[in-house]
Amino acid sequence: MKPTLKFAFPPSVDADTRLLILGSLPGDVSIARQEYYAHRGNAFWALIGEVLGEALVGQPYALRLERLRARGVGLWDVMASATRPGSLDSAISDADVRDLSGFVAALPALQAVAFNGKTAALHGRRQLGARGDLMLIDLPSSSGAHATLSRAQKAQAWRVLRGWIV
Repeated sequence: MKPTLKFAFPPSVDADTRLLILGSLPGDVSIARQEYYAHRGNAFWALIGEVLGEALVGQPYALRLERLRARGVGLWDVMASATRPGSLDSAISDADVRDLSGFVAALPALQAVAFNGKTAALHGRRQLGARGDLMLIDLPSSSGAHATLSRAQKAQAWRVLRGWIV
């Protein structure tokens, strides 16, 4: 596969965002559909739906984002762009990492940042690790490529987010 420069999406946040979930960079299916976590093998919408107590899988994308924002949850990625063949984080090179410190400073209600996977945590913690005003949470990746944990084990780990849900 030829490495291609890929770009992330705008943030899905508002002034009431209490919990920001950061991924690394959207995969190819997500980029093609212009939707966060669009690959059917990615458990994100099932995991966050369980955290919220809402059935989000199968709902229209705009409604899923609306439900997250209504509950104080925002989405974004730690990278603005990167070169990557395919969708695996391990293949990322030449990453343009976002200014997360400046971004979170503009979210007045923000209390916690959760990193969806190791790559997001690695890049996000480099910028936000010194901030004592935010809870930083490392989550197992919702990606189907991250198969070291079962879906039930991932769901158990993701339940920690309930403390920041309105």
